[in-house]
Amino acid sequence: MNKKVIVFSMVALLFMWVSLAAAAPDMKEGLWEITMSSKMEMPGMSVAMPPAKYTQCLTKSDFVPKKEEPGQECEKMSVNVSGNTVSWSIKCKSKEGTMKGTGKIIYKGNTYEGVMNMTFPNQGGGEGKMTSNMSGKWIGNCK
Repeated sequence: MNKKVIVFSMVALLFMWVSLAAAAPDMKEGLWEITMSSKMEMPGMSVAMPPAKYTQCLTKSDFVPKKEEPGQECEKMSVNVSGNTVSWSIKCKSKEGTMKGTGKIIYKGNTYEGVMNMTFPNQGGGEGKMTSNMSGKWIGNCK
């Protein structure tokens, strides 16, 4: 398995952003601890990635986790907010190819649960798929 594809996939999952929606979900603004558990599926291979944790400030105008990485260009295709549910689609380009995905988070005040599904080009041909389960919890004020 190509290490670049794995790194590219994880970065794309973390590199999500949204603009201010008409209505914001019921979420506590501040510093959040975000945990992602991912499973990658490629022809003839299934790989469970170890859980990854990081922290990020989230606000009612920027309520989806993101991480910007050099050499990668991501574009949100759509963002929808319905009550406490935020869903989106995203497309990311890099020298390895184009990834596409959809995600959904359901906020519950100071926690959230969600899932992200991505497809990416497999160097051996065809497409790979990655499913990431996400959870977040509010841990304090932003610094």
